Amino acid sequence: QVQLVESGGGLVQAGGSLRLSCVVSRSRFSINAMGWYRQAPGKQRELVATIARDGATNYADSVKGRFTISRDNAKNTVYLEMNSLKPEDTAVYYCNANIRFEMKDYWGQGTQVTVSS
Repeated sequence: QVQLVESGGGLVQAGGSLRLSCVVSRSRFSINAMGWYRQAPGKQRELVATIARDGATNYADSVKGRFTISRDNAKNTVYLEMNSLKPEDTAVYYCNANIRFEMKDYWGQGTQVTVSS
């Protein structure tokens, strides 16, 4: 089964930065779009950013100008660079990958990001 493992979360002060990574393993086919989602306590999961195989990106309005999504297709890895972090960015961040031909989405276990005031 395809597996996604996120890493890079942690505790930072407001205004700080973090870079999240997600490695996709055991994928029989290449990956189409990849993305990052987050879920804060008491809230529903929301889209943060997506990136297509060709590099086209899309961001939630709340993170535009602060977050940057990127990918390394050779390593089956997607990254999320987060700058100017705010307390409202505190959430569990999940990565997502859509596998080519399968047209199926897979999810990671999540990594905690906590931003203190």
